[in-house]
Amino acid sequence: MFIHLGEDHVIESHDVIAIIDYELLSSSSIVEEMIVNQRNNQRVIESPNEEAKAIVITKDYIYFSPLSVLTLKKRANITTTLNKMEDFSEGFVD
Repeated sequence: MFIHLGEDHVIESHDVIAIIDYELLSSSSIVEEMIVNQRNNQRVIESPNEEAKAIVITKDYIYFSPLSVLTLKKRANITTTLNKMEDFSEGFVD
């Protein structure tokens, strides 16, 4: 399943490692250092049009999302619910 992060960014839900609040960036030197390193490796995707509210860390990239952590969490939970529904419906065979 996929999660829409805002603008034109859609990722596979199983690639998500963490979703953190953008405000954490200014209070955590570890997160800040990780982002600087990934920027140097051209693995940070930022939205030029909107201010970031969340940071989504995946296996390959770091995304700055204009959506809040809560909104992204809800979208991820919808994906989980849909997966469970698909699994449940497979038990009914005509």
